[in-house]
Amino acid sequence: MPLEAGLLEILACPACHAPLSDRTAADTPELVCTGKDCGLAYPVRDEIPVLLVDEARRPA
Repeated sequence: MPLEAGLLEILACPACHAPLSDRTAADTPELVCTGKDCGLAYPVRDEIPVLLVDEARRPA
């Protein structure tokens, strides 16, 4: 289930402060940083974004 548009507008990557891309409709829901040099993917668990750098998946 996609996040509310208003919530997505105020969320930012904790590492580089770039906007996040909503990929919650995928099999593995996550928010992906749109920063050129960052690209961390933050998990969404029970429809709650976990915006902790230690929990983020590094880009492949």
